[in-house]
Amino acid sequence: MIRMAKDRPLVVLGFLGTSQDQRGFRDRWNHWRPTVGLCQQEDLVVARLELWHERRYERLGKVVENDIARVSPETDVVRHDMPIGDPWDFQEVFEALHAFAGAYSFDTEKEDYLVHVTTGTHVAQICLFLLTESRHFPARLIQTRPPREDGETVAGSYQIVDLDLSRYDALARRFATEHLDAVSFLKSGIATRNEAFNRQIDLVERVAMATRDPILLMGPTGAGKSQLCKRIHELKTQRHKLEGEFVEVNCATLRGDSAASALFGHVKGAFTGAVAARAGFLRRADGGLLFLDEIGELGLDEQAMLLRALEEKRFLPVGSDKEAQSDFQLVAGTNRDLRADVASGRFRDDLLARIDLWTFEMPGLKDRIEDLEPNLDYELERYADRHGRRVTFNKEARSRFLRFAESPDASWAGNFRDLNASVTRMATLAPGGRINREVVDEEIERLRRAWRLAPESGAPTDGLLLEVLGERRLAEIDLFDRVQLAAVVEVCRRSKSLSEAGRTLFAASLARRTSSNDADRLRKYLGRFDLDFRALQPR
Repeated sequence: MIRMAKDRPLVVLGFLGTSQDQRGFRDRWNHWRPTVGLCQQEDLVVARLELWHERRYERLGKVVENDIARVSPETDVVRHDMPIGDPWDFQEVFEALHAFAGAYSFDTEKEDYLVHVTTGTHVAQICLFLLTESRHFPARLIQTRPPREDGETVAGSYQIVDLDLSRYDALARRFATEHLDAVSFLKSGIATRNEAFNRQIDLVERVAMATRDPILLMGPTGAGKSQLCKRIHELKTQRHKLEGEFVEVNCATLRGDSAASALFGHVKGAFTGAVAARAGFLRRADGGLLFLDEIGELGLDEQAMLLRALEEKRFLPVGSDKEAQSDFQLVAGTNRDLRADVASGRFRDDLLARIDLWTFEMPGLKDRIEDLEPNLDYELERYADRHGRRVTFNKEARSRFLRFAESPDASWAGNFRDLNASVTRMATLAPGGRINREVVDEEIERLRRAWRLAPESGAPTDGLLLEVLGERRLAEIDLFDRVQLAAVVEVCRRSKSLSEAGRTLFAASLARRTSSNDADRLRKYLGRFDLDFRALQPR
């Protein structure tokens, strides 16, 4: 006997089966009738049946009520007139059931509820599913089946379905697998090792699949904001959550009067040179995803227009008095501190509040250095896809490149763009499709020169130290000592003698010292690193 938790009375709600419940009307006890059969189950005790039907089926409803009284005297049948003009009209059926659910006095502490989904049109069944899933009907679903040919009684059988998916291990595993697949897709299949980044991408996937609210991606240039945005669009398109195209705009390239025209479009003759109408990026993104990279570079007027487009899905093209419409999901990217820009008046606080609902910080490559190796392999795969030519490292060359790439010397100022460019260069120069030690050494020197010139890199100038010490000895020196030693070597190279170099290096403390033998002091310092002044002179 099936009773719900705590042996509370069981209440079933369902439609009268206007076809199946009147089968074999004169010989009805030899035919399966879903509503009657529901109450004939030996292990299912129905205390009350709330039965819906239209008034024109009053006679059939009365017959079914009397038959249930014969087979299940403990069941109280309460019939309800459900005035539905067109049972195949989704809106009409849903509104009727929704109104019933709102008016019905559910008492889940005293009663348990089932919703019978075998009877009624397919439209009614779908509406019942949706209203039960949303908990408008605080119930589980019950489905009855006709008897099989193996001698089962005319009552048939039933199955109860709880829409709490956590109770179904197989379904839970399936959804977990789909979630992991989606996260891997967003990471382009790269087996990243940085736990903080993996947790963040996991959250990005959940948010992107659950909502079309704006998303703000913050982080340095080259951190992968654009790539992630493209993958979000592809994933949402695959899941039928977006239908429109992916539109990417770098706001740093929009200047002056052309910025509003590019984003919101213009009508013919709106300004000098407007010889034809232009749709604009927002209308192109209708139904899709709009990625506004470097959104902090937008002017205040464009920011105001964008805010209205986000909130009302409407905006005025330049020179038009007729509004255009576009319903898009916005992903904004920035490497600026937008809150500081709000404080300085460069960015609207109301727009920031609108796009700051879901904000994710994209770390640079230097902050995810453990992910460099899998991204190296990913870039090699990308090169093979683009050029139709597979390139690999030999073992020594790969170790050499990774040792440098993961060291404190490697600034990766351009983040993943630097890595992509580096792999492209090495793959292009690889003899016979094999990157060797010579190619790697040339690339390392190229990167050293580039980063030494990059003001944002913050990396020490150690190309000179590599020249005078060699790679092995340089690797044994702490970064703290490298900075000082590099400065000393530079002074020695500019000086004509050891004494001159010593006077330059120790000039500030000369008046406070009892000894002024700066040359000897410098000689001893250089000796700590097995260096000699003469050997440091340019040849």
